[in-house]
Amino acid sequence: MEKENGQHQLEASTYDPADIVEDEPLTWRFWRKRRYIVVLLAFFGFFNVYSLRVNLSVAIVAMTENRTVIDELGNESWEQDFPWDSKQKGLILSSFFYGYIMTQFIGGFIGAKIGGNLVFGIGIGATAILTLFTPMAAKHSLEMLLAVRIIEGVFEGVTFPCIHAVWSRWSPPLERSRMASIAFAGNYAGTVIAMPSSGLLASAYGWESVFYVFGAIGCVWLVLWMVIVRSGPDKDRFCSQNERDYIMKKIGVVGQRNIKHPWKAIFTSLPFYAIVASHFSENWGFYTLLTQLPSFLKDSLNFDLDKTGFLSAVPYLAMGILLGVSGYLADWLQVKGIWTTTQVRRNFNCGAFLAQTVFMVLTAYLLDPTWSVVCITIAVGLGAFAWSGFAVNHLDIAPQHASVLMGIGNTFATIPGIVSPMLTGYLVVNQTSEEWKTVFFISAGVYLVGCVIYWLWASGELQEWAKTDEQKALEMTHKEGNTNNHAANNNAYVNEALDVKEDMK
Repeated sequence: MEKENGQHQLEASTYDPADIVEDEPLTWRFWRKRRYIVVLLAFFGFFNVYSLRVNLSVAIVAMTENRTVIDELGNESWEQDFPWDSKQKGLILSSFFYGYIMTQFIGGFIGAKIGGNLVFGIGIGATAILTLFTPMAAKHSLEMLLAVRIIEGVFEGVTFPCIHAVWSRWSPPLERSRMASIAFAGNYAGTVIAMPSSGLLASAYGWESVFYVFGAIGCVWLVLWMVIVRSGPDKDRFCSQNERDYIMKKIGVVGQRNIKHPWKAIFTSLPFYAIVASHFSENWGFYTLLTQLPSFLKDSLNFDLDKTGFLSAVPYLAMGILLGVSGYLADWLQVKGIWTTTQVRRNFNCGAFLAQTVFMVLTAYLLDPTWSVVCITIAVGLGAFAWSGFAVNHLDIAPQHASVLMGIGNTFATIPGIVSPMLTGYLVVNQTSEEWKTVFFISAGVYLVGCVIYWLWASGELQEWAKTDEQKALEMTHKEGNTNNHAANNNAYVNEALDVKEDMK
């Protein structure tokens, strides 16, 4: 390997993906690998992303509930901190996404230029600081609360796109699914912890404590992330030389400062639109439940606030556990040559969507305290397999442009976060079973549409428009010089070879 203009390139004449191995293979002792320290901190970063996002979903129940008050004369009356109706609550819960949708593309673009680690840290840290000011804003006025939530969304909007810039420099091709899915599992760990904890904190110490506790946790994480994580292994002095060489050889290129994005090709790429449609569909069902499940359990199924928090967390506990399973299984199927990358992405994604469609419909029909929670848990949990499909797919089709693709896709995928809570606020006025049925039917339909589009257009192969001149030259060299060997070993190495070619420059 030689270094030229800040970028590391592989010698096409000596490169053989089968020869690239680490001196110490990856084991369960993940802390011995610097890249998995990055994964662990990214996990806790996403933990904060969602704990800072969902705490209001539970806290708003306490903020607007009617409390019995008995005065000195023994007269009984009712009071509430904020007399917001269902439409106002829907507006508050969706306001975060007005800001969130604005910075998706910017986050991906800047992350690719200056390093996703910096953008990721600043985005989450600023959101945590603003969360500390949420009680003050709510007590000031509804408009001030909306403004704070919108600004929180602006900062948090950069997180998902720019993390792909981190993976593009830290993640070897055949570890992408597990590294990304482990980190994304932090979303659901944050939801699992935040929902019941928010209910307990609100009941014991008042709703204000919800924002103070999770805001403080986010600030502590910010310090750790900024001190420990660097943009790539070549910038990390604590990364061993062997691991650094292994990652950089597997990926093929680390520096990405002078990338030119082929905008016309991106916006005419059917595999890219398949990812966007799938991401939109998954987020519609997810955001519907994320923002409305506590209210659904309390208003329609008559659960108490403290139980509502715990039951709301159960589906996300299932998803967090299954994300690790799905990520490992996706990588294993590719390593063993059982499925190609395209087959893994398509089968995992569409299988999950079909199951989610079925269980959303069952939830709509049953509306039973026990079976509703069971069906919702299965529906949300199986979404983990969809995340091992579309969420990693950007790195398959165009790894050098992955953060920008994620930014564009997540812009469209944020629309459900705005529309779904408001739509539910208009549909569910009297908290009747029929009103909630409509909400679940809509979610099931969106899942089904996303499933069909992804099945027809999805691809796990590096797209022609994403290849550089060096990649094309290297590809030609392999075809001319190693045709027989490549054919003999195609089943064993096809996914690895394709993935390495993707990231070489």
